[in-house]
Amino acid sequence: MNADLSLLLGLVLVHLLGDFALQPSRWVEARLVRKVRSPQLYLHAALHGGLALTVLSAATLSRSTGASWGVVLGGAAMIAVSHAVIDLGKAYLSPTKLRWFMLDQALHLLVLLGVWLAWLGHWQPLIAFWQWLFTPPVLGIVVAYMLVTRPLSIVIALVIQRWSAQIDNPGTLIAAGARIGMAERVLVLTLVLLDQLTAIGFLLAAKSVLRFGELRGAQDRKLTEYVLMGTLLSVSTAMVLGLLIRLVVQGS
Repeated sequence: MNADLSLLLGLVLVHLLGDFALQPSRWVEARLVRKVRSPQLYLHAALHGGLALTVLSAATLSRSTGASWGVVLGGAAMIAVSHAVIDLGKAYLSPTKLRWFMLDQALHLLVLLGVWLAWLGHWQPLIAFWQWLFTPPVLGIVVAYMLVTRPLSIVIALVIQRWSAQIDNPGTLIAAGARIGMAERVLVLTLVLLDQLTAIGFLLAAKSVLRFGELRGAQDRKLTEYVLMGTLLSVSTAMVLGLLIRLVVQGS
């Protein structure tokens, strides 16, 4: 199983190399401007196909029970063709949007997963992963991460809204506080699940240092108290949730 997983990781590695390390910026710009008429689009796809062929060939040669060479060549061709189609689709949409970038990468990874399963010749890893995904510990962790994002942002905003009118701070970024809070809670939850509670203290200390310079006037004190209240609510809820999930995981 370790050797099989090494092939999947190898395919992901060469995908990252081909998409980021070995793709010049001028190729991306040419693809966005010329789209289907861009030679760089097909060069980029051929590069991915060649890299994938190298990894698949190495995996096949290292195992006597590996896939046939037809599967190897077909898998590399599938990766090259699908890469060209997916990148072309992104070029016609809005390539600067994060959602299209994430969708683009997700589709590439799905193709790699399909080629890997075809090389293995069975679906057992996917079935095992699917069964593991629906175990209580994993579902509990997924629910916890879902809760610490948007739902808890709404709850905390409702708790502290009575003081929001007293804060006049036009110099802040739009919705930055909510995004910072989400990132903070995700980090705290992760540290709790990893049993790294000491690191949470460093996180709070770092945030306190950033706010220390704002204690100059009455309005600044109000803002600091407001931020401190939100921080403590954010961190405490994430910690409690993380500890509850740890109890669920340990009890399973």
